[in-house]
Amino acid sequence: MAAGPVLTAEGLVVARAGRVLVEGFDLELARGELVAVLGPNGVGKSSLLATLAGLLPPAGGRLRAHGRVAAALQAPALARRSVRANVEVALGWWGVPRGERPARARAALAALRADELAGRRADTLSGGEARRVHLARAVALRSDALLLDEPFAGLDPPTRAELLRDAAATLRDPERATLVVLHDRAEAWALADRLLVLLDGRVAAQGTPRQVLERPPSPAVARFLGFTGTIREPAGVRCLRPAHVALDAAGTVRGTVAVRIPEEDGVLCEVRLEGGVVQLRAPHPGPAEGEDVRLRIDGGVVFA
Repeated sequence: MAAGPVLTAEGLVVARAGRVLVEGFDLELARGELVAVLGPNGVGKSSLLATLAGLLPPAGGRLRAHGRVAAALQAPALARRSVRANVEVALGWWGVPRGERPARARAALAALRADELAGRRADTLSGGEARRVHLARAVALRSDALLLDEPFAGLDPPTRAELLRDAAATLRDPERATLVVLHDRAEAWALADRLLVLLDGRVAAQGTPRQVLERPPSPAVARFLGFTGTIREPAGVRCLRPAHVALDAAGTVRGTVAVRIPEEDGVLCEVRLEGGVVQLRAPHPGPAEGEDVRLRIDGGVVFA
């Protein structure tokens, strides 16, 4: 096994139809790590993945692969044959000897808890089942680097949670480097060892998910990561997530509830105060709109 990064990008530029989508992208992807590229829809994440996979030529910069790179694009695109046959055909394209394909297919399907689907026709699968098979097909290749584009897109919350739980264990492999393109923060926290936040065509933040969440480097990154509240202070502007704010009768911050949104487990309140607006979550029934409240604020990040 070669030492060093499996996939390297230096100053990579990604473009489609003459329009630059991503520029100045640097990456060293090492075996054993799972990196998530997180960004809003339309920022160029899928085009970036296609370029890293060699499916789209780079418009600039350098890209080097030290091993075989496999990519699973967003749409499952399964053939109208059995689930097992879909996986084995992919292994054939990958150059796996015929005699090894059945065992490889069974192992990958079992890893994604899709082994009971092996004999089913792919066109009879539900959306969640098709995504499991799509992931299993990619895992079965045993590539040096695996690139996944929105592997949980379009699933209802319970199905997504189940697949995310199973994928979190399966995708982490000491012999493989894995990069996952996502737009959902919760998926990134569940999966990633390292996080790259892509905004306006450039990497705006990187580090472990916890590092990036606790110390976002800019207000734009903070807003994208759910820092929905701001308070003007002498040192600058404090950005806050709802978790940083709580109702407290002894609190020193006064405000008025402007918006109240019922949620499954409580109420999301937007509170206007002198110098800013914050959001918080409270148990049912929570305060009423127009009610004056006291708040306790703990945390957040200040930008000059």
